[in-house]
Amino acid sequence: MNAKTISILKSIGAVFTGILINVIPAIAIDAVLHITNCYPPMGERMSDGLFLLASSYRLALAILGGFFTAKFSPHSPIGHVITLGVIGTIASTLGHIQMGDQGPAWYSIGLIVISIPLSLLGGFIFLKRKG
Repeated sequence: MNAKTISILKSIGAVFTGILINVIPAIAIDAVLHITNCYPPMGERMSDGLFLLASSYRLALAILGGFFTAKFSPHSPIGHVITLGVIGTIASTLGHIQMGDQGPAWYSIGLIVISIPLSLLGGFIFLKRKG
């Protein structure tokens, strides 16, 4: 493989890592909270307070995803983080459409709005720590 191919693969890996850091823990936390009856059964609407709880760990995961995307990017970490944020915005928009009236609009719209800024925050935190 040539250097350009390796760089492209590293770029894909950096963004994919950010996606995994966002998605896998969120799904796992959701599952645990459903299994332990902290959340109602799937398909039943949660209270706004529980949506606030879900927002809190999703916010933290978005920052963490941005941090590691920047860390693993082979070049231009902020460009990679913006790519992650755009993917998050698209995924959150699809989630908003799928969610319908199963939750408050502020929750799903909030996830759409914060995807890019929180990914960027994670990237900036990485760059600040890197020096």
